[in-house]
Parts: sequence; C-alpha cells; structure tokens
Amino acid sequence: MNEIPAPALAAAPTDVVDVTLVTTPACHFCDDAHQRLHSLDRAGLLRLTAVEAESPRGQALIAEHRPGSFPLTLVAGSFFHAGRIPRGKLARLVDHLGAR
Repeated sequence: MNEIPAPALAAAPTDVVDVTLVTTPACHFCDDAHQRLHSLDRAGLLRLTAVEAESPRGQALIAEHRPGSFPLTLVAGSFFHAGRIPRGKLARLVDHLGAR
C-alpha cells in the first residue's frame, strides 16, 4: 500500500510531476504537508497545487477519492495519501522524483 501509484511512475523523465494537495482550514496535517511539499516544489522536484476542500474543485476531488482524513494528496492525478503523509512514503516519492 505504500507504493507510488503507477501514473506517477509513468511520467517522462523530463516532466515535473503535478502534486495536488486538498486542504481544510485549521488542519495541522494540511499545514505540515503544504510546507514539506512546497519546499520540494521550490527545489523543482514537483509542481504543487493547493486546493481548498470547500472549493468546487476540492469538492469534486473529495467526491472522487473519498479521503478518510485531510489533507488529500494526489500525485499525477492519482490518489497518493489521505491524512498526514508518512515520512517514509514521502522519502520514496522524493527519491523517485530525484532519480528522474
């Protein structure tokens, strides 16, 4: 279950993978994920898009992926994680992105 979804692996090596983070207000897991992913965005390893859960796009993503908790994290449009992103899972994603 801790594997990176296949669509994230299928991207071309020169592409920057899109990561979508669906957040809710006053969510410390959301704040933590945003901070960690934003630093990877600044490093050029991914392209981060933050989406508020209450927005129309956020509601559509929630309806599609049915997260049990927040934040909802999507990598290349596919479910990656819901809730606090485990450090090991994030490290594997970073290793994969850095190897591209």
